[in-house]
Amino acid sequence: EVQLQASGGGLVQPGGSLRLSCAASGFTFSNYIMRWIRQAPGKEFEWVAGIDSGGTSPTYADSVAGRFTISRDNAKNTLILEMNSLKPEDTAVYYCSKPPHKGRGTLVTVSS
Repeated sequence: EVQLQASGGGLVQPGGSLRLSCAASGFTFSNYIMRWIRQAPGKEFEWVAGIDSGGTSPTYADSVAGRFTISRDNAKNTLILEMNSLKPEDTAVYYCSKPPHKGRGTLVTVSS
């Protein structure tokens, strides 16, 4: 059974930083492209970032490029999202995803 558990969310002021982690299990993590997606209140899911199985080719949505960094530790079956220069519009529940699975998310709130 695929299990994905995101953690590390919280309340942060605009301009602040957070580091999200996702613990993956139930599949061979190192074989798969992984993604972070998010859902803001009242909005559709939005793709945030993706990374290839080897961790060498990250890609980002325009809205987060230059501020967020996706990475992975295949030895620890962990996906990471470093978020800097956070904006109120980054407020959302963040999920790590191995389509079609997305697991349990973590809430990020950016507010002063």
